[in-house]
This record gives sequence, C-alpha cells and structure tokens, in this order.
Amino acid sequence: MTQQSRTITRKSASNLALAFVLLPKARRDAMSVLYAFCREVDDVADDESVPPEKRRAALAAWREDVRRACDGRLPEFPVNRELQPVIAQYHLPFAHFDELIRGVEMDLDIKRYKTYEELEQYCFRVASVVGLLSVEIFGYKDPACRDYAIYLGKALQLTNILRDIRTDAERGRIYLPLCELERCQVTPEEILRGAWSERFEQLAENAARQARKFYSLARQTLPAGDRRSMAAAELMGSVYWRLLRKLERGRFQVFGPHPTRVGKGQKILLIFRTWCRLLSGAATPNYGIP
Repeated sequence: MTQQSRTITRKSASNLALAFVLLPKARRDAMSVLYAFCREVDDVADDESVPPEKRRAALAAWREDVRRACDGRLPEFPVNRELQPVIAQYHLPFAHFDELIRGVEMDLDIKRYKTYEELEQYCFRVASVVGLLSVEIFGYKDPACRDYAIYLGKALQLTNILRDIRTDAERGRIYLPLCELERCQVTPEEILRGAWSERFEQLAENAARQARKFYSLARQTLPAGDRRSMAAAELMGSVYWRLLRKLERGRFQVFGPHPTRVGKGQKILLIFRTWCRLLSGAATPNYGIP
C-alpha cells in the first residue's frame, strides 16, 4: 500500500478500517486501497459545497478512471493507480465499481424513498457491492459467500441509516421509506426538525426489524468452511449488531448532538472475541440472534 491510500485510511475512524486488523498483511493492504477508493467517491458525492452537476461530472471521471484501471490502461487518479494491481490480483470486475458509483450518485438526486424495495437497491449499491468486492480480496471457496456479502451489506447499511438519521436530515435526506412514515403517522417535517416521538420509535423499530432480517440471513448463509477467511466481515457484523442493539435499548433517541457509537473498548473486545470464536471453531456468528 502506498502513501495515498494509507493516509486516507488512517484519517477515517471507520469500523470498516478497524476490521482490517484481522487480515493477513497483503490482504489488509489490498482492503485499505479498496477502502480509499470507496471513501474518495463517497466524499465526492457528499461534498455539498460543490454544485450537484459538478459532483456528477467528478463521479463520471472516477468511473472512467477506474474503468481504465480494470482494462489494464494507466489510470490518472493516484488511488486508482494503487488500486490497479489489486484489481488485477483479485480479479475485481468493473461492473461492481460502476454499481458502487451508481449508488453514491443516487444521493445527488434522491432525498426520499417510497418503499423498502427502493431503499434496498440503494443499500445494495453502496454497501453490498463493497461486500462483493471485499470477499474477493478475503478469499473464499463456497460461492454462497457472495450471498452472505449481499445480506450483510444490507444489514450494515440499514444500521448506518438508523444511526445517522439526524445528520442525514440536516442534509435534507430521509432514507426511511415514505410508506412507513405514513403507516406510523410520522411526517417528514418531524424528522427534518428532529422531533422524537413514540410514533418515530415505532418507525425506527420497523427499520431495525428489516436490518435484523438481513443479519439473520447473513448468519445463516455464511458457509462454515469460509468463516475464518471472512473474519473481517464477521467483525463488522459483530460491531454493527452491537450498534443496532444499542440504538434499540436507547429507544432510537437519534436526534441528539452525539451519534450513538460503539466505544473503542467494546470494539477491541469484539475483535478479541471474534478471533477467539474463529480459532475455537465456533459454529455460528455472534450477531443476528433472534
């Protein structure tokens, strides 16, 4: 890994970056470069100091540049130059990078989702696709790991959405589906002004139920023979499952100034527990338990 990707990864307090500690060095470096790419395109989409059309053009440039990397041509962007050997070594397809960029582009145009089906497509593009790229780097034997990556990605993204309701609302975004708002009698204006209510709690609990469904599917789908190679993903599942449970215990009081987080000590404990479970051959993940 070269300096550009290392700097981007170290700047982030991301749980994804934390999970790399469980990987062998070569795969850890590859994941750091992939993470740097994901961070860069996400930051382009989220930079609201730049007009949407300029962000769209910048994302188009990233798409064309990563296409060059996938095609064996020389990319222009430093991160993509670092990513190119990773793409070649792990046979990462351009289609996944394209789908990821399509996902972050959705944030330029879409501030509301009508149904969970629409939201699920967004979750697939911005999270499950990262999982599909990641499992190629982790290495696996059973192709069911790809389904596992899809389910776990959706679970993690829904958990993120619940945690970030206030900060998303400050950008004018509401990811929870409008049909669910209507069913729970919560207006978009209530969320935009940060008004908690028991009706909002029910709305958030319904979203948490969707997340728990995907955690459970991931838990059931992960092939036993690939559990050790998926150690970093399993740590992610454990950390975000703990975050979801913390949100539930706090009755989804997400409108305060400080987002709900899993503390550093808890994360270190989860790293230790996850690794011990893998070494001992524990049969099931420690998340998604009904």
